[in-house]
Amino acid sequence: MQRLARGYEADPDKRKDLLQEIHLELWKSLGSFDGRCSLRTWVYRVAHNVGASHGVRSRRLSSRLTDLETMAAEMPGVDEDQFDRQFSTARMYALIRRLKPMDSQIIMLYLEGEEAGAIAEVTGLSPANVATKIHRIKKALNQNYLEGAAHARP
Repeated sequence: MQRLARGYEADPDKRKDLLQEIHLELWKSLGSFDGRCSLRTWVYRVAHNVGASHGVRSRRLSSRLTDLETMAAEMPGVDEDQFDRQFSTARMYALIRRLKPMDSQIIMLYLEGEEAGAIAEVTGLSPANVATKIHRIKKALNQNYLEGAAHARP
């Protein structure tokens, strides 16, 4: 759940709030679970719906990017290689947060190790459509990531 929340929210405090919101919604809607899909799929569906709603609300309010200096100040005692890995991960999550909610949901489920069939159950798309979207999203993320790295070089 924490990785899922990180995909929707960059700010650690807001991420904690999002996790609480996800848990609350799971608790409130547990009575409506009817067994038409696995419990795991249902949990992902609820969590991603809450995350997507949170993302839409956040985009309406503001968009805030963290600069390199701020990230370095927030991670004292971290060596350069570890910082590079964390910065790369943060950049990738920032790119994922810029995707349309459905695309973000699909790639987050994919990153959680879910197969196209399970993602299809959560999203309501066909497995073939999910597989195609995953391929396109990965290609777009890779391209944007590489473009961002090229612009970041001195």
